[in-house]
Order: sequence, then structure tokens, then C-alpha cells
Amino acid sequence: MIFDVDVIVVGAGPAGLLLTGDLAGEGVSCALLERRPKRSGLTRAFTVHARTLEELDARGVADELVASGTPVSELRLFASAALDLSRLPSRFPFMLVTPQYKTERVLEERARRMGADIRYGSEVTGLTQHPDGVEVKVRQDGNADRVVRAGWVVGTDGMHSTVRHAVGLPFPGRPVVHSVMLAEVRLTQPPPSALTVNSTGDAFALIAPFGDGFYRVIAWHRRDEPSEDVPVSLEEVSRVTRLATGTDYGMHDPRWLSRFHSDERQVPRYRDGLVLLAGDAAHVHSPAGGQGMNTSIQDAANLGWKLAATVRGWAPPGLLDTYQAERYPVGRQVLRNSGALLRIALKPSPALVPARNALALAVTRIPVLAKRLAGAISGVGISYPVPPGAHPLAGKRVADLRLADGRRLYEALRGGRFLLTGGSGTSPADAAAGYRDRVEAAPIARASSTVVLIRPDAYIAWAAAASTVTAPQIRDVLALWCGNPDQPAAQAG
Repeated sequence: MIFDVDVIVVGAGPAGLLLTGDLAGEGVSCALLERRPKRSGLTRAFTVHARTLEELDARGVADELVASGTPVSELRLFASAALDLSRLPSRFPFMLVTPQYKTERVLEERARRMGADIRYGSEVTGLTQHPDGVEVKVRQDGNADRVVRAGWVVGTDGMHSTVRHAVGLPFPGRPVVHSVMLAEVRLTQPPPSALTVNSTGDAFALIAPFGDGFYRVIAWHRRDEPSEDVPVSLEEVSRVTRLATGTDYGMHDPRWLSRFHSDERQVPRYRDGLVLLAGDAAHVHSPAGGQGMNTSIQDAANLGWKLAATVRGWAPPGLLDTYQAERYPVGRQVLRNSGALLRIALKPSPALVPARNALALAVTRIPVLAKRLAGAISGVGISYPVPPGAHPLAGKRVADLRLADGRRLYEALRGGRFLLTGGSGTSPADAAAGYRDRVEAAPIARASSTVVLIRPDAYIAWAAAASTVTAPQIRDVLALWCGNPDQPAAQAG
């Protein structure tokens, strides 16, 4: 099969935009197809957590996004219970409140700088897999379908994924809450906290600033759940918000009102032959904890370098299969955690609310429990499975260390390569000879007793004591993760 492009990505949400930018940055020819005629100005997600900001920092766009949003270092749960995020071991010890369209904007601008081909008004109507590639039917701006051929297809096209349906993958799960109201409004009286949330048992409301004078309001009432086709009124949102928080803060001038239900679903396999799924196409869950967009972006960060290595011809056997092995358990855990938070927030009867509030307060004040909860919600606590006997650092997220040349570690990762790090003199640069297109030897500034190989997505692939490891051993590790240095990476295109 003669390919038009190496990879087709379907769906220009945050996951698709980050993935396309990563692939283009690695010289992989790809097309991002989006059925909408242009990037949406509406938003559902509005929270960017610390781990996602770290992934964006490794791509050079985190600071720009932070400047456009509102950092919140305390996540208020219920009543007086609040989770302190200021102690997160991250350059971003907070969650960022900013509308999804701003996140999409910075990711799209980056993808275009990388040379990505983004095609709005391009609706995928079907696909057919062959042993050597995939044929995708595309309807451009309502015209007749045409076929685009690619080596790989990635579906990042949301809960109702056309790609997932085309390959026949099931999406088991169920709805968990109905008739949740969304609104974007102005407020006469700004709330005292950047993020306001409360639940009385019957009523729930959350209010967050967008930074442009408007606020996102999420509201729900247990005893009033109209079907989703019933229009939402400002009066309804205002009434439920007052029941939950005691005031509606003088909300007025809505620019968007909507009603939706929330499902918990996960596809059993993130890969089917030459087709992969990421983001909401692979998993959906409740909005509790603000995990949806963050999990999607982290899916894309995990997949991008592995798919690029596969396309360019240097991926070691089984590398692409680790996408399923690493990200499926994360998606499953997010479903469980967000589902638990949702049930705690919405399901208890009014009689049980005091007990729930007391339990939440206790959890946030017990350091070990608070640290674990903050790590789970922020994403900095996510780690990946490793073989038995691996170094304790293997599979863990890497901190943003200062390198000997003055750069931060996450700045060095912007080249899309592995980093071989250690204290000065403990990381033999000659071990990376022949891998310069895939590995950079970058000693850290401070003394270190450990040599570490860091993946492009800022997780630790391998680590060993500097006092015992040799250059040949490091080269064996590089061959395991980065393929054969005697066979240069094939040029994509």
C-alpha cells in the first residue's frame, strides 16, 4: 500500500492536538482530521492538573497556559474540607483553572509550529484495515467521500468515536449521573475562593473562573433531573446553586447553557491492529476531580513517542504494546477514583452529609492520606509497571532537576529524546554513541549516585547505581529501549 501519510489522527481535541504535535516534531507525516469546521470556542474541561502541566512543560507551552489561567493551590471538597496542593513535588504545585479552548489553542499553535497538517471540516465516515495499512474514508466540507491511506490511525474522537465503532470495539459501562447542568455566566459578586464547590445531599454546585469575566457553573439536583433535551434556564441553574452554596453570586448574562449525563466506560483494548485509541475514545468517566482532559493528554504523551519510534523504524519489539499495558490500568483507576468522588459528592442523603463532611475533613488532615489523594488527583503519583527486580525508581515520574549545562530537565526533554542522566562523571557519554538521534547524555548538576535513563514522556525507563554500572551495560539498556544503533532510524514521510 502506498501511504498518503504515515499516521492519521482523528479528532482535534487536546489529546489529538498534543499527539499530532509530537508526531510532527519527530518527522512523522501525519494528518489530523476534525469534523468541526473550526476549533470550538466552547468548553467542558476547565482544570489542568500538575502532571499535565509537566507534560506541557516538556513541550514548551506550560508557562504560556499558566499565564492565561488561575492557579488554585487548595482544592476544596466539602464544607471546610480542602486538599492542599501547594506541597506537590512539582514545578506546578497547584491546579490551573482555564477553559479547554485555551488549552486547545496552545496545543494547536504548537502542532502547527511542528509542521502538523490539521484539516478542519474533515469527517471520517469509515475505515478499513489491511495487513500493511489503513484506508480511511473522509468527507471534506460535505463533499463526496475520498480515501486517505495511512500506516496507522489513532482515534482521539471522543465518547462517540467513529474510529472505535469502525473497528468494532465494545465500550462497556453505564451512565452514573443524569441531567447535570453546565453554564457560563457572569457574576455580580465574585466568590471568595477561586474554586467554589459544595453539596447538601440534594443539591450540588461548582463555580470556577474562566479568566475572561465569565464563570463555569456545574449544578445538579437529585430530585429534579429532566431529560437532556429539556432546555436549561438561567433560573434553574441559579436556584440549584443557591440550594447548594447559599447564594448564586448574582449570576447573569449566560453565554452558554447545556445539560448532559455522565458515563463510566472503558474500551477493553486500546489497540486493534493498526488502529489505536486515546482519550475519551478509550475511556469516559465522571467529571469529579477534573480528570477527563488530563488523562487524555497523558494518554497522548505516552503514545506519541512510541508510535513515532515505530513509524521511524527504531522501536524495539513490543514497545508499542506498552501503551496498553501502561495506560489501560491508569484509565481504569481514574474511573474508580472519579466514580468514588462523584458518589461521595452527589449520592449521600442529606442525613449523611455531616458524616461525609467529617470524613473528608479527616482525610485532608492526615498527611499520608492527603499526600496520596493529592498525588492521585494531580497525576504526579502515577507510575508504570516494571519487571520484578527493577530499580525502585523505574516506572516513576521524574522530577524537574537542574542539569549541569544550566537547563532544567523538562527543558531538555523538549527535543523528544531519551535523557541519560547522572551526576558529573557518572553518566558516560560514550555509552550513547550511535544513539544521538534518540538519546542525549545530560548529567545533572548535583552529585548523584544513580545513572538514570529518562523516557521522552518524563518517566524513568531504567536506573542503576553509578558505582557498579558500566558503559557496556548502559548500551545494553539503550538497545532494549531505543533499538539497534547500527540501524539508523528510517526517515518518515
